[in-house]
Amino acid sequence: MSVSHSSLLSDLLRQTGGVAVVDGGLATELERHGADLNDPLWSAKCLVSSPHFIRQVHLDYLEAGADIIITASYQATIQGFKAKGLSQEESEALLKKSVEIACEAREVYYAKCSKVSQNGTTDNTKILIHRPILVAASVGSYGAYLADGSEYSGNYGDAMTLDFLKDFHRRRVQVLAKSGADLIAFETTPNKVEAQAYAELLDDEDIKIPAWLTFNSKDGINVVSGDSLLECASVAEKCKKVIAVGINCTPPRFIHGLVSSVKKVTTKPIIIYPNSGEKYDPDLKDWVENTGVSDEDFVSYVNKWHDAGASLIGGCCRTTPNTIRAIYKAFHNR
Repeated sequence: MSVSHSSLLSDLLRQTGGVAVVDGGLATELERHGADLNDPLWSAKCLVSSPHFIRQVHLDYLEAGADIIITASYQATIQGFKAKGLSQEESEALLKKSVEIACEAREVYYAKCSKVSQNGTTDNTKILIHRPILVAASVGSYGAYLADGSEYSGNYGDAMTLDFLKDFHRRRVQVLAKSGADLIAFETTPNKVEAQAYAELLDDEDIKIPAWLTFNSKDGINVVSGDSLLECASVAEKCKKVIAVGINCTPPRFIHGLVSSVKKVTTKPIIIYPNSGEKYDPDLKDWVENTGVSDEDFVSYVNKWHDAGASLIGGCCRTTPNTIRAIYKAFHNR
């Protein structure tokens, strides 16, 4: 791995004072802007129908203080696009488009920053400060492609193999790695075998950009499949092209303990972006109202998470630009 790969996040963290802000939930914000996501492609549907909404949500998060924005490719798979009647070429073009949209949002943001004073501006609504911004290309799990909630159980059946998962993800990872993103975000990884598939793909395919690998938990101890978090994090630790490891789409109440666990087995930066704490109903394909925490409660945790060892902090499902703005201010007001 090149020096630039290994230093990508360390350089960012040095420039951000030791903690960087990751963006927040995408789907809820797309719906707020008017997108209809009732589709197996979920937020990836907007790559086809309404890319301007995606660009606007990315921009909203940058104006809220995010240092890293994650592309709308979590549920964007070549297999899923083909099931909708798209060709291989069209499917690959949409993967590239997810990164292009995020990069466009970054350029729009920089243009806005250049119009304000040299020191930038931070008001109650928009943070316009020219700073390093990374684009992370999202890769959701095989369970996310199934669109049946199995990324929240990790139960792929006894027939699931390492080779199958590598074959499933291979071309998608190859395309995203050459699309202009700064790194790949392997997100909501529900079991050890999929983590191993990602790690082997990064090495086997000579992927030229680094990656982070995050897991999800529903008990605060193991990943959702029941596999050991320590074993899963160790897979990420051993892969030289993985430059951060952590937790996403997990209730905030579990994060402190999970960070402490991950810290036992990794020397790499720890990234966490929990959901709002709301429960997801895979049958209704919707979030159960009033089961989460407020932005105020969410943000009250972030300094404790940082003290426990997390250095990249944001939000996942049901968090908003308001959440991310509050995280930014929590760290910049210290």
